[in-house]
Amino acid sequence: MITAPSHREEPNAGPERQQVEGWLEFHRATLLTKCADLTDEQLKQRPVATSTLSLLGLLRHMTIVELWWFEIALLGQGTVADLPFTDPADGDSEFAQLDNASVDDVVALFHEACDRARAAAATMALDDLVAPRGEDLEAMAEGSSRPTRDLRWIYLHMIEEYARHNGHADLLREMIDGRTGL
Repeated sequence: MITAPSHREEPNAGPERQQVEGWLEFHRATLLTKCADLTDEQLKQRPVATSTLSLLGLLRHMTIVELWWFEIALLGQGTVADLPFTDPADGDSEFAQLDNASVDDVVALFHEACDRARAAAATMALDDLVAPRGEDLEAMAEGSSRPTRDLRWIYLHMIEEYARHNGHADLLREMIDGRTGL
């Protein structure tokens, strides 16, 4: 069972870096809060008949997103093949194959990915540019002038990614046990 983080607070004021890091931490904690105090079966439940979304799938997805943006994109370390919960034959594999998934293992990997992301970002300034990789290289090869990203962009993208998926988690949680406002 996942326990809600003891500290989840929106940042109120401060320098830019403190703000973006604070909002990212707030959204990481929010996702865990949405998953807290549910059984393994409830976390794996897909309450929307037309969707494969589950709270455990969202945790797995955000683990991948953390590793992708902070290790592969930011540091240039590893490849998509190194990411957990991925299957080249299934682009949404993190949302599938949940029956035998260990909630404890998923939560541990999520925490580890967040810790690794914090460590990776700590070595860089917000203005540090990230070399183009993956989709950027493909777009550039096709003639796009897509700009190289900086750490600030990655932080803002991660905040957006969490905010969107936390909205999904709100709805899933309400459908699972009726709880709202977490």
